[in-house]
Amino acid sequence: MLTKRIIPCLDVKDNRVVKGIKFLNLRDAGDPVELGARYSDEGADELVFLDITATIRSRKTIIELVEKVAENVFIPFTVGGGIQTVEQMDTILRSGADKVSINTAAVEKPKLLTEAAQRFGSQCVVLAIDARRLQEQQDRWNVYVKAGSGPTEIDVVEWAVKAEKLGAGEILLTSMDADGTNTGYDNELNKAVSRAVNIPVIASGGAGKPEHLYDAIVDGGADAVLMASITHFGNYTIRQMKEYLAGRGIPVRC
Repeated sequence: MLTKRIIPCLDVKDNRVVKGIKFLNLRDAGDPVELGARYSDEGADELVFLDITATIRSRKTIIELVEKVAENVFIPFTVGGGIQTVEQMDTILRSGADKVSINTAAVEKPKLLTEAAQRFGSQCVVLAIDARRLQEQQDRWNVYVKAGSGPTEIDVVEWAVKAEKLGAGEILLTSMDADGTNTGYDNELNKAVSRAVNIPVIASGGAGKPEHLYDAIVDGGADAVLMASITHFGNYTIRQMKEYLAGRGIPVRC
């Protein structure tokens, strides 16, 4: 088994880290620069920064804030939110990010994934998928765009497969149903996508205790686990989660 990554996520709104439940009822979680530095020091493997209102408000990601976070972290750093062109990606990467994450723009213009992969390499291109389970078909999920506010009729698994062929190097897969609930990841969703693609899948949405990370890796087939509430509000440290996983035989970077 390859080394599994532990990745805190900074959902940023109005220059502050926020966290809600199922994308709603956001509450303040701190300063993104301070949190990013803390997670870097604690031993997080990577960091994800998502400007969650950029697409809704049709504005660019906050470049100055990205630069400040990048100056204070010493781990791979992914940035997403409102990115619509390869030129904007170039700006983000030059601002200190190692990868860019796109969701809405990729759905609206799938060839953007190919353009990005050709220009920067697929290792820099992360496709973010916000997924919601269909009530009438519990074994299927549809893609949502615009920070979870825009439903589509696109099947999540089919979109993941297509995106890999187009050039995505990684998939950040968020269950909107589990997001912020602290009750565990949607591992049926994680398994369905991880089995369908050959690129890394980052499980997101639902982490509440270290056991949930283990389940996402073992049952969901995830290559990495993203979390927010579990670390932002002091429930667990990165070290505690890594020690738990290592104790259960999951290879992690110490």
